Amino acid sequence: MRRISMATRDELVKVVAERYARGDRAEKTRILDEFAAVSGLHRKHAMRLLRSGPPAHRSGPRPDRRLYDDAVREALIVLWEASDRICGKRLKMLIPILVEAMERHGHLHLTAEIRTRLLAMSAATIDRALREVRDIAGGPRRRRSTASTALRRSIPIRTFSDWQDPPPGFVEADLVAHSGPTARGSFIQTLCLTDIASGWTECAPLLVREQKLLSEVLTELRRLLPFQLLGFDTDNDSVFLNETIRDYCQEAGIEFTRCRPYRKNDQAFVEQKNGAVVRRIVGYRRLEGLKAAAALAQLYATVRLFVNFFQPSFKLAGKERDGARMRKRYHPAATPCQRLLADPRTPEPVRARLAQTQARLDPVKLLQEMRSAQQRLVEIADESCTPALVVNDPALDQFLSGLRTAWKEGEVRPTARAKPMQKRGRRRPDPLVKVTGQLRAWFDEEPWRTSRELLVRLQAEQPGQYPDPLLRTLQRRLKIWRKEKAHAMVFGPIHVEPAIEPIAH
Repeated sequence: MRRISMATRDELVKVVAERYARGDRAEKTRILDEFAAVSGLHRKHAMRLLRSGPPAHRSGPRPDRRLYDDAVREALIVLWEASDRICGKRLKMLIPILVEAMERHGHLHLTAEIRTRLLAMSAATIDRALREVRDIAGGPRRRRSTASTALRRSIPIRTFSDWQDPPPGFVEADLVAHSGPTARGSFIQTLCLTDIASGWTECAPLLVREQKLLSEVLTELRRLLPFQLLGFDTDNDSVFLNETIRDYCQEAGIEFTRCRPYRKNDQAFVEQKNGAVVRRIVGYRRLEGLKAAAALAQLYATVRLFVNFFQPSFKLAGKERDGARMRKRYHPAATPCQRLLADPRTPEPVRARLAQTQARLDPVKLLQEMRSAQQRLVEIADESCTPALVVNDPALDQFLSGLRTAWKEGEVRPTARAKPMQKRGRRRPDPLVKVTGQLRAWFDEEPWRTSRELLVRLQAEQPGQYPDPLLRTLQRRLKIWRKEKAHAMVFGPIHVEPAIEPIAH
């Protein structure tokens, strides 16, 4: 039922209330039925309105209750951009760290009042304040051979529920293919490692799917990890389930486990990072060759610092089943660095090294370097289709000032932008290539002639060479010529400046 406006309802109450008060029981019943049908209100609420009459005055907006003004919103937008546009719940936990880091490096100068209000904002308020900004700012695998039965039995299975609460060092591993729209040929893949206890994520490119190369890359990632690698859990991909990787883990004292086949939830930790880190930052373009692998490695060198020190994430605390509904509880959002520092099982040398690294990191500079590396990676990926664009990296001050208005430009990650569409040209030989000049001359003399008339004239002069099915091709040709003729009538013919001849002396 369609409801009337508040002003119309007040006028209607004002007119009907007096007649309702004077009427008898039957009259009141009839008036009440009519008023409830017109206004769409509940009968009891309509009865109260008719008894008391319209309100004397309605309360208007109360601007005094607005706690967060435009200055706080502008500062929040800068922090949201500096955090790589994370959600309000994660940004709430990051704001104290981000404000302190940006002020320490001279990127942010907040008054005491704005700083206090930013730190007091709830996650829901942050999402509401950024709603409009987000709206403006806002695109089958090949079956591989399996390992032998004996090898698969030698590697134990670990499910999601078997993790419990492991110490830092037990990681899940997975490969992310950068094959683009087709999986043919050789392309780069990303090896992604995610720590179960802290969420610490390390990524590295693999030039080809080769088990010996995988073990070498894994050795390099072990040097970058702030903790010792204790466990290595993978899926059932053949590049993981082989004698080379199994023997490598045995020699290094690493516990090697695998998930159940076709059960991706057993590796929920690394699968989430595949989308939130690799796909979100690298995108879906096809990457192949040494040049692309080097650019991707340079990108991941910045990503590991930005993600592990300035990207809070949630961790599941527990879940309970209530009938068909599953209720999940999460720990407060925290960065992987914060979780390692808060974990009593983290050694003191690791704590000191993490605190020292965090103190010298500049989140805005890291974000600028990440954007520049993304742009270079896009140019390398698209250079086979379109000429590479020359892009100058902006200065840090210019990049920082752009964070206030970056949301107006929509998607800012270069890897998330779609490739420019190539103009489709003719794919078959032109059947009218020999007589195009003659047809154009006939059209210029008599532009009112139809395509059928021109084709009949052409068939009369050259019988048997141009059949009737060419009429559609000629119609498209005339459509272009008429468009050019109309443009010349409105704006005049295109004027070409004559070449300047040298003056004879």
